[in-house]
Amino acid sequence: MIDQAGVLGSVRRGMIPAHIYNDEHVFALERERVFGRAWTFVAHESEIPSAGDYVVRRVLDDSFIVVRDEKGEIYAHFNMCLHRGMQVCRAEMGNASHFRCPYHGWSYRNDGRIVGLPFHQDAYGGEAGFRRKSQRLLRAPNIGSHNGMIFISLADDAPPLRDYLGDFAFYLDYYTKQSPSGIEMRGPQRWRVKANWKIGAENFAGDMYHTPQTHTSVVEIGLFREPKAEKRRDGATYWAGNGGGTTYKLPPGDLDERLRYVGYPDEMITRMKREWSREQCDVIGRDGFMISAATVFPNLSFVHNWPRVEDSEDVVPFISVRQWQPISHDETEILSWFAVDAEAPEEFKRLSYKAYLMCFGSTGMFEQDDVENWVSLTNTAAGSMARRLMLNSRMGLLEDGTEVSPALPPERFSGPGIARTGYSEHNQRELLLRWADHMERPMPKAAGVEVGVNGQRAEAGK
Repeated sequence: MIDQAGVLGSVRRGMIPAHIYNDEHVFALERERVFGRAWTFVAHESEIPSAGDYVVRRVLDDSFIVVRDEKGEIYAHFNMCLHRGMQVCRAEMGNASHFRCPYHGWSYRNDGRIVGLPFHQDAYGGEAGFRRKSQRLLRAPNIGSHNGMIFISLADDAPPLRDYLGDFAFYLDYYTKQSPSGIEMRGPQRWRVKANWKIGAENFAGDMYHTPQTHTSVVEIGLFREPKAEKRRDGATYWAGNGGGTTYKLPPGDLDERLRYVGYPDEMITRMKREWSREQCDVIGRDGFMISAATVFPNLSFVHNWPRVEDSEDVVPFISVRQWQPISHDETEILSWFAVDAEAPEEFKRLSYKAYLMCFGSTGMFEQDDVENWVSLTNTAAGSMARRLMLNSRMGLLEDGTEVSPALPPERFSGPGIARTGYSEHNQRELLLRWADHMERPMPKAAGVEVGVNGQRAEAGK
């Protein structure tokens, strides 16, 4: 067993016990206290645009059918039949007005209501034995949506999604609201790596320090306008609410010029200026920072970049949404979506998708660089020596806690939260502080649910 108090105390000081990146007991607590409590992304509304459209997504071992019913309402049904617990839907995505369990044939409308129970009279004596009225597939305890991004929480007492996101919603708009139509998402690509889920989440939250080392070759081949990877230090990191990320520093210019610099056509820029607030425009146009990678606690990340494509000097921006889905203490399934403004020109969408595939996704150049590091870190964290080592995650702080680079004042950074320039690990610490807060608090016991009793659900044991 782990010394929980010791581990969490060290994390809060910025000293990370190396073994937390490959520890079965740590993962057992994460399963219950992090993923049993946090809001977790499961789908985007563009993946289920029509009545009956569904995708099947997981929160660790819990499978959910995320579906749009005949009235347009979106549900997240626990993917388990009320009878003997068989998985109701076994396809990854599709369109269905009903779901039928393959084991005994119980069937449900896509809003979750039970409509078919074979031999109901013979097997149960009809309604006297099993009351079908009001019975439905178990719903996720909480479901919420922001800019079409659908999240669920397994905690009965979860705060509203918007409160959970906090000021990070300001930055989420850059990725998900470039026009009134929002984004459309393609994918996900899915693959597994032998790495702990926290490493990718931390990396995308604020690790600009690794770019000059890990990704030097990608810059040196001329994929980007910036000639040196060290340029990342001129950007800013920010943390706001339950998420944070990185930015690049743009060359001089106004808002239009800076958006053109990263490859956006004028018609898209016009829509962005209508959709974004003055402060959102000022982060780019006045302050000169363009959003790049980011993470929402615990395991949802974004990336925005603008490489050259098709033997041209022109750059094309792309957006990727990705999730670090834990499989075990030492394995992660990565889900990677391509996201693009739904109103973007078709040629822009084509080139942006090509840019995404070149950089990220299962064969992307950045992806392969990163995973090499993360697998090695996870492997090394498994040994007995790793239990002696406290990794220093205090970059940006002097020994007495004084900040190397103070927070940017409002006249230099228009967004909410705390932003700093230069290399630091402030964001990684913020992410792990939330991890420690979740790990410290036991989850209240959820009420059991009985079905088919007195025409309604009843809490088990009552």
